[in-house]
Amino acid sequence: MRIAIIGAGSVGSALSRAATAAGHSVTLSATSPDKASQVAAATGARPAESNTAAVTDAELVVLAVPSSALKVVAKELTPVLSGKVVVDATNPLNATFTDLEFGQTVAAAQALQASLPGVPVVKAFNTIFAGRLNSPTEGDVRLNAFYAGDDATAKQSVAEVLSSLGFRPVDVGGLRMARALEEMAFLNISLNAANNWPWQSGWALLGPTG
Repeated sequence: MRIAIIGAGSVGSALSRAATAAGHSVTLSATSPDKASQVAAATGARPAESNTAAVTDAELVVLAVPSSALKVVAKELTPVLSGKVVVDATNPLNATFTDLEFGQTVAAAQALQASLPGVPVVKAFNTIFAGRLNSPTEGDVRLNAFYAGDDATAKQSVAEVLSSLGFRPVDVGGLRMARALEEMAFLNISLNAANNWPWQSGWALLGPTG
């Protein structure tokens, strides 16, 4: 699949490496062309001069930016998103990283969808630490990759990518469930910060689920 990753921080970089290793065609943009070139060279992706250039030929667009930049980036990309699937990989942490930002009454992905009418938005990757994107199993257990969205076709595309990376995709329902996924991510973040864990924990549903 042709994937554009907007953002070359820890999540964008790790996802770029995992997606290229899985055989996807990845284009990467960052805060500067130099940063995009450096990360792309290290992960096997192609660098883009700008966010819009990265998105032009993509089928799937992953927003791996700070949550505070989500609205600005979405507005910038709006003219080139027609016919593409947008993946919100962000978590709306507050300025002190002590809680989620509750200034809005809906999930970040729901707010993003409202700003992108006609473009399907899927919440995914936000419950997976960057350090696990290239390590989708723990022993013989595949980590779960939860995703939510209101467009069935868009969700299927995201599920295929998640599966190709080695995760077990779990459809949790519509974008209304994105808030739950953001809370799950914050819980994992909080546990690792409070207990000095090595940021390698992940989610897995156990028992007869299928």
